[in-house]
Amino acid sequence: MIRSEYLNRVSVPPSIPATDIAGDVLEGLSRTPKSLPPKLLYDARGSALFEQITCLPEYYPTRTEAAILMAHADEICARLGRNVSVGELGAGTATKTRILLRSLLRRQFSVNYFPLDVSDAALQLAKEEVERELRAVNVHPQVGDFEDLTFLELQPRPRLVLYIGSSIGNLEHDEAIALLQNVARHLSSGDQLLLGVDLVKDSAVMHAAYNDSAGITASFNRNLLVRINRELGGHFDPDAFCHVSFWNEAASRIELHLESRRPQSVRVDALDTTLRFHQGERIHTENSYKYTIGRMKDLLRRSGFEVEHTWTDSDCWFALSLGVII
Repeated sequence: MIRSEYLNRVSVPPSIPATDIAGDVLEGLSRTPKSLPPKLLYDARGSALFEQITCLPEYYPTRTEAAILMAHADEICARLGRNVSVGELGAGTATKTRILLRSLLRRQFSVNYFPLDVSDAALQLAKEEVERELRAVNVHPQVGDFEDLTFLELQPRPRLVLYIGSSIGNLEHDEAIALLQNVARHLSSGDQLLLGVDLVKDSAVMHAAYNDSAGITASFNRNLLVRINRELGGHFDPDAFCHVSFWNEAASRIELHLESRRPQSVRVDALDTTLRFHQGERIHTENSYKYTIGRMKDLLRRSGFEVEHTWTDSDCWFALSLGVII
């Protein structure tokens, strides 16, 4: 999932303007087959549900990546040089990032940290908690999505950019390359990127992670319809759609869908339209691509980075790879 350690503990306005949501919803639900961009999953409620998901026994990515960071943070930071500033894409509340920040502070007096996220609430919480916990870290929140990465140029050199949490898996291959190439364009020789990816593994393990027994992922997925109701005057009955998630081996991805339980028509007032669904029709809400080590290294190289080192857990379920601009 796009699950980048979001956490909203307060009620906040939508993080993406309603006009943008309207365009995304109208375009996506007018397609055949229907689909919606995964960023819409992350309103305040969706973000809070995702935080619950990261703590579920079935959901391995968060704890596995954190364990890699705990085991190798000092080694990673030793490869970064001195007086490094840190930027992060999809930072959320920076829970795992603090592992690296602590290690950096053992090597330098202070760290300037530039987290980017669509959720202002998550960023403000990150700023409060990081600066309280790590007083020598100066947090500079950047509210926005990945379309504008000029904030990276605000970072003092040398620069490290984090894109962890396996969020790269939500992008199609050409989109992933385009994003990382855009990151590279804002960096200079010697700057580095730490990329986290979820690796291909036993399909039963992956299936369980997105079909938890507590039904939290199902609630997270259906919350997208609740958001449309609230922000666009939609009349969806979320219970009229079931959560469907499965491993697509040919595409090397987990897919998330919402499937209509019956024939139905749904009015969305802000779009001045009525959407029709036949029984069994699906809305594709998210992909989570799973990588091999080789494919991850190829992605970095094609994006303008030379691979320095890759770290995995003992089961090879997850990987972190450090790339440098030559």
